[in-house]
Amino acid sequence: MKSTLLFLAKLKKNNNRDWFEAHREQFEVAKAEVAELVEQFIKGFGKKEPAIMGLSAKDCVFRIYRDVRFSKNKLPYKTNLGAYVSPGGKKSTMAGYYVHLEPGGSFIAGGMWLPAAEELRKIRQEIDYNGPALKKILSNKRFHETFGGLDPEHQLKTTPKQYSKDHPDIGLLKHTSFICWHSFSDEEVLANDFSKKLIKSAELLLPFNAFLNVAIS
Repeated sequence: MKSTLLFLAKLKKNNNRDWFEAHREQFEVAKAEVAELVEQFIKGFGKKEPAIMGLSAKDCVFRIYRDVRFSKNKLPYKTNLGAYVSPGGKKSTMAGYYVHLEPGGSFIAGGMWLPAAEELRKIRQEIDYNGPALKKILSNKRFHETFGGLDPEHQLKTTPKQYSKDHPDIGLLKHTSFICWHSFSDEEVLANDFSKKLIKSAELLLPFNAFLNVAIS
């Protein structure tokens, strides 16, 4: 992944179209490198998650071009390369596996980021019915050591409608995103066994994503 991190580091300092076009060949090398990593991930992890086996890197890897139409930030390119591996690929609304590559900020994440209102309602309903099962997943020793727990960024400050503030799982019910993530150092990303580390992390996420996908099905 050396070409990828090197290109992205340079892009962060030169985020303009002229520089990008002058270094398009380097981008294509980085893009191919990421595609190969995603293919390895699908092939290796697909043994545990057969639903992703029909995917290709093209189905999962996001474009590097930013949509600046409604953004105050008019920089044309993302300074990362990412892929969402889930049944249906990057456009899927199901819980899946997001791989993010960025110098000093690479990670893998699982779950659902800001699910739509109906999906959020169904997840909360599943927590109401089966909260102990989700708590068991989140408190698993290896899972907790790797991911720490649900990302606390998106939560209601008040009690969600239809639920009591005394609900035993009110902490979980307040979440509006259900995401867990684990970061990797640049040294880990550059190591020969990085794809294996990604797969091992994803395997820990399997029951978490399964809980969410059962909820919204």
